Amino acid sequence: MLILLAVLIPVVGAALVFRTENENLRRRLCMASIVFAWLCASLAVIPGGSDITLLRLSDTLTLRFASDGLSLFFVNLVCFIWFFVEFHAFGYMKHEGSEPQFFGFFLLTFAALIALASAWNAVTLYMCFELMTLCSMPLVLHNGSEQSRRASFAYLGYSTLGASLALLGFFILAAQGNDLGFVFHGGQLVGDPKTLLVAAFLIILGFGAKAGMVPLQMWLTEAHPVAPSPASAVLSGLITKGGVLAIIRCTFQLFGAEMLRGTWVQTAILTLSIITIFTGSMLALREKLLKKRMAYSTISNVSYVLFGLFVLDEAGVGVIGALLQIVFHALAKDALFLCAGSIIFATGKTKVDELKGIGRQMPVTMWCFAIASLSLIGIPPMGGFVAKYYLASGALATGSTLATVGVVVLMVSALLTAFYLLPIVAAAFFPGRDFEAGEKCEVEKKMLVPPIVFSGLTVILGMFPIGLLLHFFVIDGWLL
Repeated sequence: MLILLAVLIPVVGAALVFRTENENLRRRLCMASIVFAWLCASLAVIPGGSDITLLRLSDTLTLRFASDGLSLFFVNLVCFIWFFVEFHAFGYMKHEGSEPQFFGFFLLTFAALIALASAWNAVTLYMCFELMTLCSMPLVLHNGSEQSRRASFAYLGYSTLGASLALLGFFILAAQGNDLGFVFHGGQLVGDPKTLLVAAFLIILGFGAKAGMVPLQMWLTEAHPVAPSPASAVLSGLITKGGVLAIIRCTFQLFGAEMLRGTWVQTAILTLSIITIFTGSMLALREKLLKKRMAYSTISNVSYVLFGLFVLDEAGVGVIGALLQIVFHALAKDALFLCAGSIIFATGKTKVDELKGIGRQMPVTMWCFAIASLSLIGIPPMGGFVAKYYLASGALATGSTLATVGVVVLMVSALLTAFYLLPIVAAAFFPGRDFEAGEKCEVEKKMLVPPIVFSGLTVILGMFPIGLLLHFFVIDGWLL
């Protein structure tokens, strides 16, 4: 029941938040919901795993939830980041208004992510994935403008199209006589091998839409500029990882790495991820709107994860790199989006060209921005460097020409990332001798704490990744 409690607590919290006008009570409800859900989800895996079938529609169609090492990893990441983003949102949403509506859907989205992490078959995974989309759409629609309406429907359209492709893949698997349950290391499917590969491609491509993979990536650049910055932070740092989580489950716990290694599916997904990495970085370089530049950056950086997953080296080094990239991208990109939100909140500036000298007005915010940028680029000893090291090591270990090309593209992408982030930092702190920056306008402390924590962790975890992170990746033998 701990798994169900982890999902139900934020749902009940959201219902109360929608009806609560008192600001202090609303904040307490939000924080209490996250903390208690975090505790329940973490405890569910400690005795060795929890397993519950909530509803049995037929012998093969069930709503089943269970906990394993992957769910523990993902739940801890989601809860930790959500907890701190809430702090920033308490201050930022005074700027946006409609706080009960925002925080209610914010908690519902959180509940959907917890449920997604614990889904233990394809039917449950698909339903939780769609629920995540429906709950997060109002976050994009929040301000009600024409632009936000277009963006929210683009988000819904791309996500639904991707989920429909995945559903078609599941139908194909079911027609072959499979029950679609997840098992460690996968490989339990039966049926025609060529048909199974077609289903695998549809499923991975479909869930790749949420992860921002070409050709279904453009919702990110529509949604981020109009969504409140706390929503942009979780959209980029965590909700895109919901697509990645679904891909991991289906790749390693449904099909199995052995089934996909060396096939056209592996080649196709690797190719798409490499194209996405390069395309996102190039478009980010040209973009002048700050949050939209960050959105293009997300498109590129999340595909680092997909590249690492589909290297499929036998030692699992590429997968470890992908999991490290999930963590360090989430920390760095959330820090960047919250810093962008602080700038918008304090100055109203939204374009890159307007940020000259902002480091003198908002020094703490821009130092966090600078540190997170260095991690995203992959400068040692930042966490981004550690993730890229494992990604490259896993790719080169395969001896594959395509994987080697991917490593080159990773290096080019890192260079492009430096070109579109470091000029912002340089102009912020070194605007020139004759520039008059004006008075300091740093945001309140509770809005500063989250980016300080996130950017600081990119350094601390980057220096000690083995002891603090990698042990999560081998729990229950789901990976190695």
